[in-house]
Amino acid sequence: MRPEGNWLLEIGFERIEPPANRTECPSVYKLELPRGRCVVLRGFGVFYGDPDRGGIFLPRYQFQPRCTKHARLDHLPWTKQDLPTLKRRTRSRQQTSAALMSDLIDWIGCYETRVAEQLGVAYRRETLDGWDDGTRPVVPAAGMTSAWHDLSSRIASDSNTLQHRPHPALSASETKLHRV
Repeated sequence: MRPEGNWLLEIGFERIEPPANRTECPSVYKLELPRGRCVVLRGFGVFYGDPDRGGIFLPRYQFQPRCTKHARLDHLPWTKQDLPTLKRRTRSRQQTSAALMSDLIDWIGCYETRVAEQLGVAYRRETLDGWDDGTRPVVPAAGMTSAWHDLSSRIASDSNTLQHRPHPALSASETKLHRV
């Protein structure tokens, strides 16, 4: 939110209010992308779906992507229990998982580029101020776009980046990025 209005709505997201029996939940934000792809934002994570490859969910506070063969969510994720069965990457779906994750991270990088270009680095800096409590690393606002694009490149060039234990070459980036 900002004085001018909800930025997500301005860039094309649909805001879906919770049903009457879920009033304790915040809204779901959904964005339809070209070629049938979609992004669904929740406070507890982000889902990215691609009809050719399935879907991937990235929890907000953990760099532990989980995959599904479903490119669309059958139910809106008011809670984590509303998500489809999500599995760790399997050897047979290693390349697909890496491609989905790379696409999601690319989308986030493009989103951050748009924020910097249209709202300014000062806006992003203000939104990050609350995150910087001195106990966790925070990517500086001016480096946000490049940090996401660097992470995407690492995933695209090395699908082992998505292994369940921290990858030495990525641990500093993932620590910083999954918390912002």
